[in-house]
Amino acid sequence: MPSPHEQTEVDFLKSYDASTFERPSLTVDMVIFTILERPLQNYRKLPEKDLCVLLIKRGGHPFKDRWALPGGFVRPTENLEQAAIRELAEETGMENIYMEQLYTWGDLGRDPRTWVVSCSYMALIDATRIKLAAGDDAVDARWFRVSKKLKQEKRKAMRGGSMVKQQYSLVLSADDVTTETWLEKTVTKLGRRQTEEERILKPGELAFDHARMIGYAVDRLRNKIEYLAFNLMPEYFTLTQLQQVYETILGCELLKANFRRKIEDKVIETDFMTDGDRYRPSRLFKVKQDSV
Repeated sequence: MPSPHEQTEVDFLKSYDASTFERPSLTVDMVIFTILERPLQNYRKLPEKDLCVLLIKRGGHPFKDRWALPGGFVRPTENLEQAAIRELAEETGMENIYMEQLYTWGDLGRDPRTWVVSCSYMALIDATRIKLAAGDDAVDARWFRVSKKLKQEKRKAMRGGSMVKQQYSLVLSADDVTTETWLEKTVTKLGRRQTEEERILKPGELAFDHARMIGYAVDRLRNKIEYLAFNLMPEYFTLTQLQQVYETILGCELLKANFRRKIEDKVIETDFMTDGDRYRPSRLFKVKQDSV
């Protein structure tokens, strides 16, 4: 038998024992965002909007009857992106929409069944184009309003660096269901090295570590809003509607003049107007293709 140094790659692969190292199960989890309008309270004003995330109610163990992100195990015949596209189509019936990979979650004990590594994806869709349908392993599917707010921050100087500890509240609500999760993030800087740790202080009614995934996706959406917000818009929109979406995601009001200067090179004015049945007709715009 040839020594390892004399083996060809073909011979090596023939004798390779894949069971030498324990392998984790691999899943994808989908953070699917949309913008929904609240019921109209005053016909003279535009409806207020909410950032919403799609959650499913689990029909089986573990975390039976708890709310979770849609997702599933990656099949041996597909790569990560193909699995994410399949899961997205199964839950929403939609294809060819904006999707990006977020983060890989591999903490020990994150799934009580076995060692599971999950790759999360964020998708942005126009909710008016879809009809929700719970998958085979779910008993319900709903849009939940999302609110993530910083509640407490502590800073500590250390020899050669610093530490910042932040606590966030993540509130998800839909009809008669509201769940609140508390997250704690610790950022430590020592010299040129920076480490981040996050843990769930209060899990609420969410399954697995999906509260962390949602919180991470909210931050990504806020940080990249100038590139991502248009994926939540219909084909034609007013600038006021677009500003509403920005304010909904960021959680703050924006000055109209500053906002319009910021986005003027990202939109195209059309010849269409709103019908003006409740408000004065407004000019409709659409996004420049190189802005999404």
